[in-house]
Amino acid sequence: MQRNMSSGGGSVASLWTEVNRCGQNGDFTRALKAVNKILHEVKEDVTALHCKIVCLVQNCSFKEALNVMNTYSKVLGSELIVFEKAYCEYRLNRVESALKTIESVSEQTDKLKELYGQVLYRMERYDECKAVYTDLIRNSQDEYEEERKTNLSAVVAAMSTWEKASPDDLGLSETTYELSYNAACTLIGRGQLTEALNKLQEAEELCRVFFSEDSDITEEDVESELAVIHSQMAYIMQLQGRTEEALQLYNQVIKLKPSDVGLLAVTANNIITINKDQNVFDSKKKVKLTNADGVEYKLAKKQLQAIEFNKALLAMYTNQADQCRKLTSGLQSQNPGHPRPVLIQVAQLCREKQHSKAIELLQRFSDQHPDSASGIKLTMAQLYLTQGHVTKACDILRSIEDFKHKQGMISALVSMYSHEEDIDSAIDVFSQAIQYYQSEQPGSSVHLALVREAADFKLKYGRKKEAISDLEQLWKQNTNDIHTLAQLISAYSLVDQDKAKSLSKHLPSPESMSFNVDVDELENSHGANYVRKKAAKNYDPTANPDPERWLPMRERTYYRGRKKGKKKEQVGKGTQGATSGAASDLDASKTASSPPTSPRPGSAQASASTSAPAASNVVPPRQQKPATAGPGARKKAPQKKKKGSKSGW
Repeated sequence: MQRNMSSGGGSVASLWTEVNRCGQNGDFTRALKAVNKILHEVKEDVTALHCKIVCLVQNCSFKEALNVMNTYSKVLGSELIVFEKAYCEYRLNRVESALKTIESVSEQTDKLKELYGQVLYRMERYDECKAVYTDLIRNSQDEYEEERKTNLSAVVAAMSTWEKASPDDLGLSETTYELSYNAACTLIGRGQLTEALNKLQEAEELCRVFFSEDSDITEEDVESELAVIHSQMAYIMQLQGRTEEALQLYNQVIKLKPSDVGLLAVTANNIITINKDQNVFDSKKKVKLTNADGVEYKLAKKQLQAIEFNKALLAMYTNQADQCRKLTSGLQSQNPGHPRPVLIQVAQLCREKQHSKAIELLQRFSDQHPDSASGIKLTMAQLYLTQGHVTKACDILRSIEDFKHKQGMISALVSMYSHEEDIDSAIDVFSQAIQYYQSEQPGSSVHLALVREAADFKLKYGRKKEAISDLEQLWKQNTNDIHTLAQLISAYSLVDQDKAKSLSKHLPSPESMSFNVDVDELENSHGANYVRKKAAKNYDPTANPDPERWLPMRERTYYRGRKKGKKKEQVGKGTQGATSGAASDLDASKTASSPPTSPRPGSAQASASTSAPAASNVVPPRQQKPATAGPGARKKAPQKKKKGSKSGW
């Protein structure tokens, strides 16, 4: 490119030499000074402007770089500086603008595709991001292949963790500690916790080996790099119920004070979830770490959501009712269809003994969001039970389509209806469930088990006529079941004796039921005979018999009447001033029965993940699953221009 050197051409040439030398050495501060001198001489030199932008980017002066691009946009044009502009927008967390800038060009270079992948990852558009990195790995051959594979593995881990997706195995080798770490995150997303912990141990070993080759790295530097791995290990231990070990490891990470604010926020959040309503002073200190600047740009949306939910729960645990309401109100407006903010509000209302308001709130959410109302309705049922409204609780439970045919739910409903002596409703529950399984899973073990339970229940409550159809179905499934046949004959004997006689023909003959017993031997055997013990006589032949012995005791001359015994109930026994009669008043078995707050479940649970809160107020909903350290922590950042790379000058 021809340069105007009329006003000091020699000095400008020497300045360009200085710029090139500083650029090669990575001294971008001195290079920037030289470029500014050039621009003082040649104000709108395109190459000089481009070099200035690169120097500002390398010095992390992103806002200033954008200002230069915007000021000289007509001179520079859009194609020349598209990467630098998009990169500055990305680093300033303006990801929407960065995406728009990248997509404005007709053809993307490799470095622009790299940045495109980073932007898509930040926006949690993982499918598109995966396609970008897969294409780059397939069509590129340079020294950045390992970084691309690391980023691709981070995308796969994010899909597994946040979207519960199971992408195809991409065959990524786990030769670095970053790749092993991301593989562990993928396993966590799949619920393979033991395998994930082993993989994290491999990642730790690879990390130690990698840094042992650098004599300038201290042990403190290594521990700082291992912090994210240790935090993820602690998370797995927490999921496994090893909370003491997890807490110890989390606190070790906090003490290291890692520079990654996202890692600190997640670790602090997970400590808060372990503390729950205990050690709240520690939790109030830890929650400050979740409010650090830039946290919102380091974590996934679900991680940030988990942290906000836990802040609301902590406010409730520390009796900050107004703060709890404020936080849950904000969460509800941000997540209108999510049940957790409502459940936290309900828990707070129950702590304030405002159960009616709590039920109204639950009912309103259930009406507005029927698709996500299952957990809400379980909580409503629990509240009704705590207030003694068993039938209302049953009505709510029967309205939950997701659970109404689960064995645990059927068992709970039958138990509660039985308690209320509403046998007809209990039988109706059985009938609907049997009809459902007859249609969906005929002849399955669940179907037949329900039929058997229904038959036994009807027989127990004297409903033999109603039990006939169930017993017939069971007997047809297994005609060798003598017990069921006997029950069926007994039931038919009340309504159709001819049918009962007909079925009796299927009973085994007496000969087949004798079990080869020798009757003669049995009769001649020395069985265990009962011999009544005779009372011993106290007859004394030397003594004169009582002449009045033939008279009743009361008519004998020497009868003085029965001595008065001590009263059984006396003051002084037990607590001072109490009578033993009070014991009957305190005997729970002698008082009117109260409604069950926890019906006896069946063999299967209604749903482990949506079980209703316990009685005694409403236990607040289980805290959000602790946010993981996140696969994104090991994602490589977009590469700045390296020493010796083409910088545009």
